[in-house]
Amino acid sequence: MDNPRQMLSIKELADMLNVSQKTIRRHINSGKIKSVKLGGIHRISREEVSTLLEVEDIMDEDLVNNSAEHKFPFPSKVPVGELKNKWSKHKGTINLVSPANKRNIDIIVIGTGLAGASASATLAELGYNVKAFCFQDSPRRAHSIAAQGGINASKNYQGDGDSDYRLFYDTIKGGDYRSREANVYRLAEVSANIIDQCVAQGVPFARDYGGLLDNRSFGGVLVSRTFYAKGQTGQQLLLGAYSALNRQINRGKVEMFSRHEMMDLVLVDGKARGIISRNLVNGKIEKHGAHAVVIASGGYGNVFYLSTNAMGSNVTASWKIHKKGAFFANPCFTQIHPTCIPVSGDHQSKLTLMSESLRNDGRIWVPKKKNDAEKIRKKELKPTDVPEDDRDYYLERRYPAFGNLVPRDVASRAAKERCDAGYGVNKTGQAVYLDFAAAIERYGREKAISSGQDKNNRELVKKLGKEIIKAKYGNLFQMYEKIVDENPYETPMQIFPAVHYTMGGVWVDYNLMTSIPGCFAIGEANFSDHGANRLGASALMQGLADGYFVLPYTIGDYLSNDIKTGPIKTDTPEFKEAESNVRVFIKKIMSNKSGKSVDYYHRKLGKIMWDKCGMSRNAKDLESAIKEIQELREEFYSGVFVPGKADNYNEELAKAGRVADFLELGELFAKDALERKESCGGHFREEYQTPEGEALRNDDEYTFVSCWEHMGKNKSPKLNKEELKFESVELKSRSYK
Repeated sequence: MDNPRQMLSIKELADMLNVSQKTIRRHINSGKIKSVKLGGIHRISREEVSTLLEVEDIMDEDLVNNSAEHKFPFPSKVPVGELKNKWSKHKGTINLVSPANKRNIDIIVIGTGLAGASASATLAELGYNVKAFCFQDSPRRAHSIAAQGGINASKNYQGDGDSDYRLFYDTIKGGDYRSREANVYRLAEVSANIIDQCVAQGVPFARDYGGLLDNRSFGGVLVSRTFYAKGQTGQQLLLGAYSALNRQINRGKVEMFSRHEMMDLVLVDGKARGIISRNLVNGKIEKHGAHAVVIASGGYGNVFYLSTNAMGSNVTASWKIHKKGAFFANPCFTQIHPTCIPVSGDHQSKLTLMSESLRNDGRIWVPKKKNDAEKIRKKELKPTDVPEDDRDYYLERRYPAFGNLVPRDVASRAAKERCDAGYGVNKTGQAVYLDFAAAIERYGREKAISSGQDKNNRELVKKLGKEIIKAKYGNLFQMYEKIVDENPYETPMQIFPAVHYTMGGVWVDYNLMTSIPGCFAIGEANFSDHGANRLGASALMQGLADGYFVLPYTIGDYLSNDIKTGPIKTDTPEFKEAESNVRVFIKKIMSNKSGKSVDYYHRKLGKIMWDKCGMSRNAKDLESAIKEIQELREEFYSGVFVPGKADNYNEELAKAGRVADFLELGELFAKDALERKESCGGHFREEYQTPEGEALRNDDEYTFVSCWEHMGKNKSPKLNKEELKFESVELKSRSYK
């Protein structure tokens, strides 16, 4: 008799495959699934299950992962089978487009950051005709170029226990169990390919003393998997993608439209068939047709006005497709980055990000005594004068296992808690210290010993330690000193959390297609891979994974039905209507002859968002925010003044269009935060926290993706829920202690 422990019941197999027990019984009766009867009950051996999952013809409609989504209008299209085999099996079974037919298919890509540039280059290399759009004067000015810290990959170069599964698990856990297992595992699986691709492109990753690629650790993990380059890693990676893009531009396979902004999506017979764009130089409204449209326009952190994003970063492309039928998912999942240079006044339009890599060696602290904190704020006491025993290394105290390398959301809230309690520094009281003195001494002693010098010579040790810190973080230290006018080698840096990355975005299925057929979203523009919080150095990983290694496969599955369609004509009623709507909007936004500036309304919106939808939220504030944003939006349309004309270069007009979208997104953001009655990741509801002040999830009621459907002007959006099923990880409270 078979060992019962090696056998599965019909129910267990049905749960594993996410289908009904009736389906399993039907396949047993047909002979597709072999079973034995033990005690009158059908049992299926684990060996048979393994064979079953490898058999192609078993993957019919009955066994597709749909049962959890019967109430959700769109299938996630996650393949069945073992987690580690889902992507490889999916790639092997999806529809393809032949090289000869690719030459007859046009694709529009909106955005030229890491996701957009890598996608455009790869799709063009495959033979598709690509039109790439960006609002900057050059694709190399995309905001990806500002990413500092690094890019994750599960190469396990350090031999410290990393693996695809470990990266998958860290990402799932770091996102507080609010992302799809299959998407996250795929991301981890292809991550190693990214490093190989970038090295082949000439990206100058840091190397260790033996010439091998070096890496370091970021928050939320216990291994070293972050690859980095001197200067800014994002800059080097984007230049690699940019060079690949330029080769295709030179070949004529990519037509580049810089200084163009997407104004609307055009649907023909329910499918995405093109866009309406505005030439930002001469104001011309243009029509562009294509067989598919890819949105790679980044996130929406600038809804807060003050954020780490460049001021041009916006939500317009994502929001336009949302209003045409694309679901917008989890808008309230916004990341607060813990290591930013604090606000210095109300004159700022951008906050300066300091790389999270600094937390590898910097220790974070505040004074233990409120009196000391007050003296520091009044400049009566220097931080270097505070004795070691009077310093509160609060992250090391609260989270001994991870210390200063806890995830970003945890570190940010901990800093806010200390500052709110009156222990903050800087003149505003909204800052904490990031101190490198211990690292300088540690590295200096090691260097002195290895070079045969006097390890007891304090000046020598300090000098040697500074040299090592300079080699690792010199560009960041230089930037900090230029902005703050303090030497971070001698005086601890001051940092405070700021709005950074957005985990919410356009809903996509496993193939990266939105709820609009033919419209795809990649990189930060989609919601899928991080959950409620993103681990540091994972943004670049997702952008390049989507652009280089996922979309080029999955878009072919959709386009295989378009090989006989022929060129998309733009003289149709659908294009004319969309163009007319754009012109009406521009006329409306420029109709006021006087009033307040666009920045005035953007700042007001940002203050509402930060005060009431920022690092912590509560029901009262969120309800108030919704009302205030509605009122501000009405005031905006009647009171905003856009100088100049629409038929030439007009930056104020471009900003006005983006702020108009932010004013709508902000309301949805607050509604989503109000609806989600739990705390998870970057979404912290004050009503739902543990006695220790940590996020308190509600897995029974909120293990789903909030997918908001636009119902029309002045109508409340509809909430659709994509249930999240976890088969490979156990949902448990996050602990970094």
